[in-house]
Amino acid sequence: MNKEFFSGKFVLVMGLGRFGGGVDVAEFVHELAAKVVVTDLAGKEQLAGSLPRLKDCKNIEFHLAGHRKEDFEQADIVVVNPAVPLDNEYLKIAGDSGKIVTSQINIFFQMCPSTIIAITGSNGKSTTAALTAHLLRSGIGTCGVKYPKVWLGGNIGNQPLLGILDQIKSEDLVVLELSSFQIEHLASIKKAPPVALLTNLTPNHLDRHGTFSDYCDAKENLFKFQKSDENGQAVSIFCSEDEIAKEWFKKYNTQNDRKCIEYSTDDVSEEISSKFGLAGRMNLLNLSGALAIARYFGVEDESIIKTLTEFKPLAHRLQLTANINGVRWYNDSISTTPQSAIAALKAFDEPKIIIAGGYDKGVDFDQLGCEIADNCKAVVLLGQTAGEIAESIVKYAKTEKIEFADSLENAVRLTGSLAVEGDVVLFSPGCASYDMFTNFQDRGEQFMRLLTENNS
Repeated sequence: MNKEFFSGKFVLVMGLGRFGGGVDVAEFVHELAAKVVVTDLAGKEQLAGSLPRLKDCKNIEFHLAGHRKEDFEQADIVVVNPAVPLDNEYLKIAGDSGKIVTSQINIFFQMCPSTIIAITGSNGKSTTAALTAHLLRSGIGTCGVKYPKVWLGGNIGNQPLLGILDQIKSEDLVVLELSSFQIEHLASIKKAPPVALLTNLTPNHLDRHGTFSDYCDAKENLFKFQKSDENGQAVSIFCSEDEIAKEWFKKYNTQNDRKCIEYSTDDVSEEISSKFGLAGRMNLLNLSGALAIARYFGVEDESIIKTLTEFKPLAHRLQLTANINGVRWYNDSISTTPQSAIAALKAFDEPKIIIAGGYDKGVDFDQLGCEIADNCKAVVLLGQTAGEIAESIVKYAKTEKIEFADSLENAVRLTGSLAVEGDVVLFSPGCASYDMFTNFQDRGEQFMRLLTENNS
């Protein structure tokens, strides 16, 4: 696939996205195609964060607040947002009409000239991807390192992937965070990167995938379709502290054309860990995964140690937001699974209060309930899952106080009345945000704003 592939075609962009996921696609094709239509179930008001970014794209039509059957029948190419399931009725119309259905990540994989390193998992993939890019960049210009530039993008959302294609050189490296949704679309064209890493697997997105097994199958496509890199082998990297990752290591380690690597916190030397500023065992695992990739590409520990202190934690990921009267408040809005909230709780030894709850993705909260009961002095619950999480906590009946809030503002106010000097407050919802917020970024930003207002 190349740019000429889109020349003179009618391209339908399905799903602009409230956070602008389809903007990159629309910008990319608007100068290449004869006709571009953007269609989205959301209306103008809901897409207010995305539409202004396309104001200079004059040849784009917008069919919003619903999809039109005729668009999918008439378009030559449909570029679909990964949030749209592959069995969507409109995609079926396109398929039955003989149209080409693709996605942003599929186009990128087919056109990118450089080596792609992909990172996936249920928890920690964004931080691991960011750390990987940071450590690889630390090696540029050192002995044995040949790549001139490292790019970072994908589900982490900080680069318009198609917009930077012309800037990427064959000698560069590209680090991508990939979701199960993106990997599903890649699997439809049997594509995967030569280098791939799995952080861990815990139940997530069961509202989309149905079962944990199907969710794992979607993720495993990243390894099933791997092909050899320039060194003549595919590289598959797995966390030895995760049960499914250990199983996959054993499974793929038997293949002659594949190099399998396991990593754990034991791989992080005391000298390196002393330079690392992120809290918790989970972040140490994230660092260990990034180290495995950096070392594979020839980066020496000396370079890593020199630059590791410069790494800044990503927003909404155990982010220290405020210290109010001796109470430390952490924004962990990225926590969209019970396991990620558990990891946040395990990062601190101080007395803890957690604010949790949100959109129901069909996962079980029993383990989270046990962890909260054992290790929190209080919990404030909100959102669709508040009642279910409370029931899980009550099973273990050790937490002194369970409170409910009907808004994040009230949750922050209530938590403030419970916290005393020396406490840690974790806004680690353990659930998706869609019942009350646009996305986890919106949720985290509102949390930080509320703290600023209450501390001003």
